[in-house]
Amino acid sequence: MHMTDALLSPAVGLTMAAAGVAAVAAAVAKVKKDELSEKKIPIMGVAGAMVFAAQMINFAIPATGSSGHIGGGILLAGLLGGFPAFLSITAVLIIQCLFFADGGLLALGCNIFNIGVIPCLVVYPLVFRPFLKKGIGYKRLSAASIASSVIALELGAFCVVLQTVLSGIALFPFGAFAALMLPIHLAIGLVEGAVTAAVLCFIYRMRPEIIDTAQSGERLGGVSTGKVVAILAALAIVAGGALSLFASKNPDGLEWSIGRALEQAPYEENSLAAGGDSPDTSASARISTAFLPDYSFADDPDSAAGASAAGLIGAASAFALAGATGFIITRMKKRKRAVADV
Repeated sequence: MHMTDALLSPAVGLTMAAAGVAAVAAAVAKVKKDELSEKKIPIMGVAGAMVFAAQMINFAIPATGSSGHIGGGILLAGLLGGFPAFLSITAVLIIQCLFFADGGLLALGCNIFNIGVIPCLVVYPLVFRPFLKKGIGYKRLSAASIASSVIALELGAFCVVLQTVLSGIALFPFGAFAALMLPIHLAIGLVEGAVTAAVLCFIYRMRPEIIDTAQSGERLGGVSTGKVVAILAALAIVAGGALSLFASKNPDGLEWSIGRALEQAPYEENSLAAGGDSPDTSASARISTAFLPDYSFADDPDSAAGASAAGLIGAASAFALAGATGFIITRMKKRKRAVADV
């Protein structure tokens, strides 16, 4: 569901970029105030890496000709809490944009809002956590994961429609575009919910304290997290380096919806319908820093080695950026406390 520059006007793109920057600043301030447990920093890094890798695995939606991939916001929030999860998914989105040209710079703010703010800072506190108020168990955790993933993806899909229509570049009828986006992302959300439930229940079985402290906001202390970190890292490596090779080639939910909307659009002046750059091939989405555009070698886009390299490099980069973010915030907190003590 990553938006590209071809769908957005500068006014909408820059407005959403400002909203994204404000959300990141608020998340950093909140994490500094509540103090991120040092034991959560490796989890923050490997979970970000795992989500990056998992997003490369598009799964086919039967009878539609479309595909989808998980967003990962609810999964990260279940492991880390809302604000650390938002910083982790933001790191993933920045890596995807700069290194792999997945989305564009103008669209980065929209993607941060749709894939990060909505699941981590809106749906997680308003839907996921209330499910677990009376206690955390496998049934409640599964129900929270599925309901939250579906709602988050539906809200994100609706925001994509709204941002596209407000931009006025792709002149799709609002109702027709929404009628395509919401049902296809409902199906994707159900799959994401099942995956999220499976991972969170597995982690809860291994180390329930990780899930407990994410919901309570308490520090994670006195618990070994080495096995969890190792398993998440292994999942990231396997998903990015191997399973990504079997990803569906069908257009994702957004591309599929755009294609159907173009068939219905009666506007000759529509820049996309009139043969302009399509959202998935727009030159505006090709960034000079992207050394593996579209998760492949530029001179050999169908290379399996390119896809594996992209998965492994991207996962490692997401781990480094997400982990470094948590580490730096923790160090800033400690330094500030040391100065105050003096």
